[in-house]
Amino acid sequence: MQLSDLGLVQPERLRGMAYEYGGFWPGLLKDWNPNYTLQSYAMFVTYGFLHGGLIHLIVNMITLWSLGAAVILRVGLRGFSILYIASIFGGGAGYAVLAAGLQPMVGASGALFGLAGGLLAWMYVDRFTFQQGLLPVAQAVALLIALNMTMWWAMSGQLAWQTHFGGFVTGWITAMLIDPRPLYPEDKGGA
Repeated sequence: MQLSDLGLVQPERLRGMAYEYGGFWPGLLKDWNPNYTLQSYAMFVTYGFLHGGLIHLIVNMITLWSLGAAVILRVGLRGFSILYIASIFGGGAGYAVLAAGLQPMVGASGALFGLAGGLLAWMYVDRFTFQQGLLPVAQAVALLIALNMTMWWAMSGQLAWQTHFGGFVTGWITAMLIDPRPLYPEDKGGA
């Protein structure tokens, strides 16, 4: 899409077309006419595979790699897939319910915040079970809130915090459904 933006590949409107057909458009949940029959349902997933640019994609993929590895270590590829997909839906639902405007939303960060929510849910269970104190969990949540506030300010309000929130809450709940048991220290493989 970046090459199309620069006029180096055809069609020159590739980004606009991708957003029109795959972005999350709150108006489709109201009275807008969709471009295709199931668009108002499909957008709850398709938005997570579009990005605002190369930097947005790279940052999200680095985050996916680091958080995804930790989730896979805990619950395997199947558990990761369930958590990721549920969080994409949850991110879209958060945006649908909480976003005030009608501008589109794209990016994988709803799912990524879901992975973070899942990891923090498991950390909470582990630390609570073994009476290790919950301060690190609270600190991580506070850091995510501060990160969102800073990014929202730096991006002049163009951050879909609603998607992050929806993904995080969905990830936390889904993680507890996937694996509600604490991970005993001997199961952590020395970590």
